[in-house]
Amino acid sequence: MFNRFRAIGPGALTAAAFIGPGTVTTATLAGAGYGYALVWALVFATVAAVILQEMAARLGVVARRGLGEAIMERFAETPLLKWISAALIIAALFVGNAAYEGGNIAGAALGVEAAFPELASRGYIAASIALIAGLILLFGGYRIIEKVLIAAVLVMTLAFATALIIIGPNWTALVKGALVPSIPLGAFPIVLGLIGTTIVPYNLFLHAAAARKRWNSAGDLNETRFDARLSIGVGGIVSILVLSTAAASLFGSGRTISNAADMARQLEPAFGASATYLLATGLFAAGLSSAITAPLATGFAAAELFKFESDPKVVKFRMVAGAVLLVGAIVAVTGARPIEIILFAQIANGVLLPVIAVFLLYAANSRKLLGAYANGLIANTAGLIVTLIAAMLGLRGFLRALGVL
Repeated sequence: MFNRFRAIGPGALTAAAFIGPGTVTTATLAGAGYGYALVWALVFATVAAVILQEMAARLGVVARRGLGEAIMERFAETPLLKWISAALIIAALFVGNAAYEGGNIAGAALGVEAAFPELASRGYIAASIALIAGLILLFGGYRIIEKVLIAAVLVMTLAFATALIIIGPNWTALVKGALVPSIPLGAFPIVLGLIGTTIVPYNLFLHAAAARKRWNSAGDLNETRFDARLSIGVGGIVSILVLSTAAASLFGSGRTISNAADMARQLEPAFGASATYLLATGLFAAGLSSAITAPLATGFAAAELFKFESDPKVVKFRMVAGAVLLVGAIVAVTGARPIEIILFAQIANGVLLPVIAVFLLYAANSRKLLGAYANGLIANTAGLIVTLIAAMLGLRGFLRALGVL
């Protein structure tokens, strides 16, 4: 068992990627606005993330392919379908990650602004954070930085767990919210956001690539699955802790959540005046780490699809990653409210998820790639249920945006 814990790696990285400012923001809005009613969305999203990430990791470990590469090979005999698929994937990833990147940068800036309100305008702070992320990407030192940032996020995790214990949740309402799905009036965008902040589409590409580098053969699948279940499960628990803490301390208070200081109020019963600085540290760490991983994941996906070297120091890779970072920086610097940017990013992820999930399911059923390790009945049933639910939620969100519903 000890050796299995030592093997944890790719799952922890992808889990850290979705424990970003969007997690804190969206879960706080959910708890403050609807109490424990939406816990079920996080439970569903966590289970769904484990199911999909396991398929992605299997492609990396057994087929020795990234997700994008596997999809291209699956459609190799039909060139038109192959390039249409590649275009759809890149468009979905670029749009989703650019929106997500804007939320990452805005979230990190929100943390700095909360801790040091006397600093320059939010636009300058966001631009500075984008520059830091760009320099880390350019010089390739992101791995060491990620470890530091993950440690900071873990501090925030312990803070929310401690706060929840001190406040004391309504356990009956919490259990009911986890087991009985419901969508209160006006809560649908938050539901979509909770799913989008947990099942991040680009993580499927990142996880496949990371698993391929970490493990070598089908004999490592048990470690691969343990890694995904434990790491992503912990990430889901973090999200539930944030929501539950907000529900216990903010629900029914009538307070509007518009900045980090408002979100920090959920930690005040446990940490008093230090709550703002603690939350600010977590938001900055989570935002910067995600601002690095989102462009990287898009670069890896583009490299797999268009057959250039998967190396962050290659010019083509840097162009793709830099474009995502640049668009995200522009979104964050424009002056829009960070809470709204972050929530939009999570909704965009929720809408784009079914597209990527369909491609993943198709690739995971390839006997040519996976042989005896291709999806069986149980994996396909679970994957189809997750994809259908995500598709229905995404379609409903799209129709609501058009004013049809």
